[in-house]
Amino acid sequence: MKLGIAGRTALIIGGSGLLGRAVATALIAEDVRVILAARDRSRLAEAAESVGGDVACLIVDTLDEASVKAAVERAGTVDIVVNAAAPPAQTLDPARQGEPQEVLAAVDAKAMGYLRVMNAVLPGMRDRGFGRVVNISGQGAHLTLSVAGAVRNQAVITAAKVLADAYAGSGVTVNVVNPGVVTAAPSSAIAPATGGESTPEQVAALVTFLCSGPAAAISGESIAVGHRLLGVQ
Repeated sequence: MKLGIAGRTALIIGGSGLLGRAVATALIAEDVRVILAARDRSRLAEAAESVGGDVACLIVDTLDEASVKAAVERAGTVDIVVNAAAPPAQTLDPARQGEPQEVLAAVDAKAMGYLRVMNAVLPGMRDRGFGRVVNISGQGAHLTLSVAGAVRNQAVITAAKVLADAYAGSGVTVNVVNPGVVTAAPSSAIAPATGGESTPEQVAALVTFLCSGPAAAISGESIAVGHRLLGVQ
């Protein structure tokens, strides 16, 4: 499927991860120029080799505003940004999930990292009259199992909505994609009050559509991949 973004440039933050690679592969299939960005140079090189195509790589630490600004400057004109750089939910310490410092660290590593990237790219997108930002959050935003997990994901959703509204009518869209468990072999069984599982490719398909020309009227939305919390409105 051709989605009207051939020739555009996409910056994938967290491009060395599972979802980053899947999104890169999907965007390359749409003839988008892809730049993978992450902290680890060796993992970036391996990711670039695995996705194939003419892929560039940048080192970035989203905890560091100067690093983010420098990476965005080196990337040049960026039309699409996918924020997927955050510690996996299973790395959050359940024994400390309600401690204020743990919550602040989780928010900084995910929501504030995404915000630093958005603040760096959105003004240029507005000036050019085109931009797509997709943030990977998660269905943990809707669960009460972890203060740190829920707050960091909900902060992503709230910040994205505020910025989507601020840039409304400019040709720039900002959206959030919320996967449940992402696995190569998702289960079809869904227990009450849990989210459904999905593959990296299924997540990437939604992300890619939200980056497209036909998705120009979709902004400020938070969309689940995998069944959204069975039994919960």
